[in-house]
Amino acid sequence: MGGATVTEFMAYWEAEGQAYVRRGDYDWMASLIPGQRVLEIGCGVGYSTRAILARGLSVLALDSLQACLDATWSRAHSDKLELMLAELEALASEQRAAIAAFAPDVVLCWLMGAPASTTGASGADGGKAVVAYRERIHRAAAELAAELPSVRALHLVDRTAIAWQAKDIGRETLVKYHLGKTLLDLPLTAERRHALFRKLDNVTEIIPNRKTHPAIKSVVPTLASLLVERK
Repeated sequence: MGGATVTEFMAYWEAEGQAYVRRGDYDWMASLIPGQRVLEIGCGVGYSTRAILARGLSVLALDSLQACLDATWSRAHSDKLELMLAELEALASEQRAAIAAFAPDVVLCWLMGAPASTTGASGADGGKAVVAYRERIHRAAAELAAELPSVRALHLVDRTAIAWQAKDIGRETLVKYHLGKTLLDLPLTAERRHALFRKLDNVTEIIPNRKTHPAIKSVVPTLASLLVERK
């Protein structure tokens, strides 16, 4: 997910984010946002926020790390940007009131990475901690979106890997997963036409030994995007 400590995470994403910018990944993600007022869950080092602001949208960026908020303000400061230091899973009543007053019409949860000190990841758990972290954050973002009357959509983006020739099946799988877990019993829904994938570079880094394992030669790293709408 990009480093064990906050310092390592910040250094990793300063470099990784530049690659995403060069490829146009953040611009692609931002182009999929409906609405005009955006609640961004987890702003990282600010590359994503800058891409959203470039579309002329207003942003309230929430992050649990002050270092991320500082980097975001330095990179993307704007009169259309507000920042909030907060834990998504433990929002205080005053923070919830401030978010409601901002009146976002879309919530973004772009889970591009987080330090191991946040996710609880370790080399011995086979990635289970990261999976559990992502499931919790996705669900918390969906619950927040559902409780805000101004919100009409939730946009989820995550890094994953799929067999590219089977991406149509992947779209169905992505939708079924979020309907059965992230959106369960919430007034939110998703459709296959709103599930999109975008190829990423650095295949051997993200999928080690890919060339020596025929079974995964067709697997490529991707950004998985799903636009969720209120019922």
